[in-house]
Amino acid sequence: MSIYVSIMDHADPKYPQLWELREAILRKPLGMSLKNEDLSRDKTNTFFIAEHDDKIIGCVLMEPKDAHTVQLRAMAVYNEWQGKGVGRLLVQALEDHARQNGYNQIILHARKVVLGFYKSMSYEAVGDEFVEVGIPHYHMEKSL
Repeated sequence: MSIYVSIMDHADPKYPQLWELREAILRKPLGMSLKNEDLSRDKTNTFFIAEHDDKIIGCVLMEPKDAHTVQLRAMAVYNEWQGKGVGRLLVQALEDHARQNGYNQIILHARKVVLGFYKSMSYEAVGDEFVEVGIPHYHMEKSL
């Protein structure tokens, strides 16, 4: 089972695959659609994708916030690949890239159901639970 992690941007020909993954995992289960959202932030984000047999199976986006901080966002892994280390590979790639580019802080909004995953990667919840896209989230941070 070979999984390859690479970087792409919104102009990549594989972007529609990435969009479908985000739609299927992050929006459809909530009765929502990316079609109704402003995706202009994608143009300033770095996309990390995990592929198996030339198919995108997972993704995460890195959005610069300031000279020191990036936000990890839109993490999605197809259900059949969850629990197999794909998310961990993606987060590690994002962290390495952030470090190499001079960032020393990562923030994210974690859905409550995946809080344990991020805690296992040394992210700390900061503040109280809040609602985003209609479900409970926590603000999390990690220093690099």
